[in-house]
Amino acid sequence: MGFSKLEEKTKRILRWIKTLFFLITMLMSLLLFSAPIFLAIADALLPSAILSASLSSSKLTLQTLSSYLKNYDFRYSLIDIPLISIVRSAIILCVYSFCDGPRLSRGPYLGIATVCSVSSLVFVSLKASYVFSSNLRIHGGPPDQAMELALFVCSFAMAMAHVGAAYRISCRERRKLLVYKIDIEAVSACKNGFPRYQKVIQKD
Repeated sequence: MGFSKLEEKTKRILRWIKTLFFLITMLMSLLLFSAPIFLAIADALLPSAILSASLSSSKLTLQTLSSYLKNYDFRYSLIDIPLISIVRSAIILCVYSFCDGPRLSRGPYLGIATVCSVSSLVFVSLKASYVFSSNLRIHGGPPDQAMELALFVCSFAMAMAHVGAAYRISCRERRKLLVYKIDIEAVSACKNGFPRYQKVIQKD
């Protein structure tokens, strides 16, 4: 009786392990094939969440957003970092949704994702140099800038992730088109070859 109970528990544990492995595999495949969608959502939400967490006195609402835009200063304001992330993710997601296989392989998706990411990286780099240098001049030393640093690092990481995802998708679609082309050529070669073979048999 004890051996049968132990065997049932072992089978149950193995069944749970197989189910968990299947769910993890499905989640990884979903993340792999839907990487631009997840990146666009993360790029739109993470910088805004970091900026909202850095605002100790007030939350990031429409009223505070309008006030920050009215008092915008390139050297001090950080409201433009989440806005750039939202615009960047929206453009890349729109281009990805309107592109098919050939356009994803070597078409506008990779080019627009690279242009948007590189231009935002240039802007964020200039912004970071102005923000940190101005804070050093005002405070006379390195103040506590953990949230600001996290905001810039998040923007950098999301831009690089967009380029990486676009490059991987373009390579994947290129391989698909290559395999499809090889299959079409193989079928056409077989269609051209079979009549010749039948003619040889008829002559014999």
